[in-house]
Amino acid sequence: MYSQSGVNIEEGYKSVSLYKKHTERTLIPGVLNGLGSFAAMFELNKFKKYNNPVLVSGTDGVGTKLDIVFRLQKYDTIGIDAVAMCVNDILCHGAEPIFFLDYLACGKLKAEVAADFVKGVTDGCFQAGCALVGGETAEMPGFYRNGEYDIAGFAVGVVEKEDIIDGSSIKEGDVLIGIESSGVHSNGFSLVRKLIPDLTIDFNGRSIGEVLLTPTKIYVKPIIKLINSFKIKGMAHITGGGFYENIPRMFKENLTAVIRKENLVIHPIFKYIQSLGVSEGEMFNTFNMGIGFVLCVEKESVSDIINFLNNEGLNAWEIGHVEAGGEGVCIK
Repeated sequence: MYSQSGVNIEEGYKSVSLYKKHTERTLIPGVLNGLGSFAAMFELNKFKKYNNPVLVSGTDGVGTKLDIVFRLQKYDTIGIDAVAMCVNDILCHGAEPIFFLDYLACGKLKAEVAADFVKGVTDGCFQAGCALVGGETAEMPGFYRNGEYDIAGFAVGVVEKEDIIDGSSIKEGDVLIGIESSGVHSNGFSLVRKLIPDLTIDFNGRSIGEVLLTPTKIYVKPIIKLINSFKIKGMAHITGGGFYENIPRMFKENLTAVIRKENLVIHPIFKYIQSLGVSEGEMFNTFNMGIGFVLCVEKESVSDIINFLNNEGLNAWEIGHVEAGGEGVCIK
């Protein structure tokens, strides 16, 4: 009877068995049980010894970037985006991600397609150094159209209370460092899809659809190394809302982030999108513009931090500074 309603229980069992071969590579010290339990368990002090640990959590999805996935029928990287959107957020407070749970929903479950989604999640978890400890796969016939899926995630990290990065020490004269993005990441796709209906257009030797599917960069491992070596006053993950919404989120007081346009290295995909008729103001208010993560640091440490990031494989630049006053962001 249940199968007649559109739910295939056997396909669900098959998908879980396919997930397990991917999730095993993400196991880290502290994970007490694998997939199949009612809840995941993690023993914190097996992961690392803490004196006064604070758990930091975040949840997010990947938005309408999924439409590009469906049209290209390429399912194995969007899970990286789901992980990145969560772990990069909790990283902003100095927290190291320890585990991740995913949620996958669809109208009609195909085990191999679902396994591709979860492969991307495990790839993202591996990049972030955290464990995929569980999740939910929901088959909802009549609610989602056949062939369409939704994916979201939830991450938990940990930081010593005394090491929380909350922006409280940021002051006038501090410097902003931008770290490169891999492209559009996972924000602004409602606008992108309207402007670029044809995904087969050639873009520097690749189809523009492939370029748009480039996964969100995960900054966790190099940034955790960085904050263990340098004083970082504030960090911002540049997601929906672009520069104007996200950079001020690291400030505690009335301060302005002054961004120098000539210091930015704008990713070619954004130059193309702007050429389709988007104003510069809307570009900076929607997209990361080639800067996926921003640090606020003391002026004296700028060159050392940029050299450190470059040595870790991240291109980074000084993109501006902090001034007194509550204007948020000023792009000059």
